[in-house]
Amino acid sequence: MPTISFFDRDLSWLSFNYRVLEEGGKDNVPLLERISFLSIYCSNLDEFYRVRIPALSALEKINKKAPLAEAYNAPGGNSLLQEIAATVNGQLEHFGQLLHGRILPALARQQINFIYDQPIPEAVKKGANEYFFTQLLAFLQPVHLSRARDTFFPENDKLYFAVVAAAAGGLEEIYILNIPSDSLPRFYRSEEENVQTILFIDDIIRSNLEFVFPGLSIKGAYSLKITRDAELDLEDEYEGNLAEKIEKKLAKRDAGLATRFLYQPGIPLRTLEPLIMALGLNKASIVAGGRYHNLRDLSAFPIKGEHLSYPKWPSQKRAYEREVPGGENAGGGSSHSLLRLISEKDILLHAPYESYDPVLQFFNEASIDPSVEEIYLTMYRIAKDSRIAHALISASRNGKKVTVFVELKARFDEANNLRWAGQMKAAGVKIIYSIPALKVHAKVALVKKRVHQRIVYYGLLATGNLNENTARFYTDHILLTGNHDLMRELELLFIFLAKHKDPRESATIPFRHLLVAQFNLYQRFLALIDRETGNARKGLPASITIKLNNLEEQVLISKLYEASNAGVKINLIIRSICCLIPGVPGMSENISVRRIVDRYLEHGRIFIFHNNGAGEIFLGSADWMNRNIYRRIEVCFPLYDEHLKQEIREIIRLQLADNVSAVALNASMDNVPVPEGDNSVRSQEAIYKYITQRPFTHFAGSSPD
Repeated sequence: MPTISFFDRDLSWLSFNYRVLEEGGKDNVPLLERISFLSIYCSNLDEFYRVRIPALSALEKINKKAPLAEAYNAPGGNSLLQEIAATVNGQLEHFGQLLHGRILPALARQQINFIYDQPIPEAVKKGANEYFFTQLLAFLQPVHLSRARDTFFPENDKLYFAVVAAAAGGLEEIYILNIPSDSLPRFYRSEEENVQTILFIDDIIRSNLEFVFPGLSIKGAYSLKITRDAELDLEDEYEGNLAEKIEKKLAKRDAGLATRFLYQPGIPLRTLEPLIMALGLNKASIVAGGRYHNLRDLSAFPIKGEHLSYPKWPSQKRAYEREVPGGENAGGGSSHSLLRLISEKDILLHAPYESYDPVLQFFNEASIDPSVEEIYLTMYRIAKDSRIAHALISASRNGKKVTVFVELKARFDEANNLRWAGQMKAAGVKIIYSIPALKVHAKVALVKKRVHQRIVYYGLLATGNLNENTARFYTDHILLTGNHDLMRELELLFIFLAKHKDPRESATIPFRHLLVAQFNLYQRFLALIDRETGNARKGLPASITIKLNNLEEQVLISKLYEASNAGVKINLIIRSICCLIPGVPGMSENISVRRIVDRYLEHGRIFIFHNNGAGEIFLGSADWMNRNIYRRIEVCFPLYDEHLKQEIREIIRLQLADNVSAVALNASMDNVPVPEGDNSVRSQEAIYKYITQRPFTHFAGSSPD
């Protein structure tokens, strides 16, 4: 057997982001959607520099003094960072080729003139200048570089110009000028004779700099931006008020260490070096970019048109198929009660193909039903306008005991989670904050209702956040169930979480049905792989199919290698990071890896084990990343209903058959297109058709949202 090896996680992530970029180059993707993929690529890359580059820099201790000339391309000479820089540079070159060679000509064919790195056309100059004087000028705040160190701090990911200007004597001076894209739209739109012209506000400002710097001769204006470390540097242990400490950290996040200084090519060295020194950027990666930065703003490209976007796929709504016979059953309540239906049979929802309304109804019913006594749930990323949070506030005011575990360490959502936690707490909801050194990433809820003097349980277990906004474009699976065994174990988990103890020091709950990280999840997954390996060695049929966002943890990967060598057929669908190297003889020759990038973000985690024909299927919140396995509370849950298991098998079958939006990952980390053959299968479209056409046990019919 060859030496066990793994892909680097950061290079693998860049490979995934390149797959996103490639979607922007497909002629069969609607034009505005292609522009959106370019935006997503840029947004992802910005986050990479905010999160991963600081971690790598700290790990490799590359923050050493180095000559400026060396720092421009390979800070510190670190080999991994050099490879990352080379990979990113190659991708950005491809980005430019796609934009100039494919996107701009395609826009022109639609009578849309997107002015990119070109002079402003005479036909729109008058209107653009009016926009400058009436809108843009009010937000401009030039600062002389000599005063920048004392009076100016370049904010994270904000846009600026370095303006070089000369007085009558000819002496050049440098100014920093903000580009107010955070206060005004990034693009200006004009329409003349059925031709639409789109300008960057950057270019409108460039063309009017003489009004910003009267009496000076403008020698050049070069765009720049600075990316800063996004980590909050949270200690493992906190004494006192955790919420207050995180609020203080949030206030300082945008003042974090600069990790990347992105500048427009062509800036003279005599201008660049003073900027680096005056702004304290000598330890940042100094990177030449393009004329425009923050191209994630393309997500707000000011053009609409149904023929330029994906056709609408209305989320399917399940209408009640039948009236439940009168009288009280185990669930109690009216014939249209969702809780009553759940007490009869498990319901599995597939967002966004299906409406998220039943999830909202689950919490709304619980908040108003006089027989409901207690509600528990975990919240990781809460919607800004969360209907679920409003239902919990109502439930508390309606006299119910409501307990919410709010994860305050959910990166980039800390402030929103704090805001909602405060509102819920003010309404009487019991709020439990983060366990030290752990994140609670589980997506679960429990309702306890008194029916005929006994307690009946209803639960929700999901692969994605309880967030009705992201549910519109994240593919996730939500189980609504009254299964007593699952709910008793879920109740035990909530009881433990309320104690605010680290489970790694006292993991005593004997979970038999649920797989819970820090208790039994890791051990159970290892055992499930071992069982397939043992069956294969006995000559029995054996297979494993796993769908994840990210696959990194090396012991689990090594177990998959071992299973592959025993003859287990392993199919993996990994959206993003994949450290497993597929298709290597003697190591992973029985393992295939697929990536799917399409109109929806693939987000559900699914685990299917053949088990010699008695197949077991688990869904849940846990990726196989070090952070999920070792530093988070995660919950994966079994499917017991055979009809629901078949639904998941069919969805996975369609994804494994995808030869339009899927690529195969090879042993060189390349995204290899899947041959189309005689039939084209675009899995998300096929799944949508399957969802709309299948029969339902409890529901039937559909209608648009």
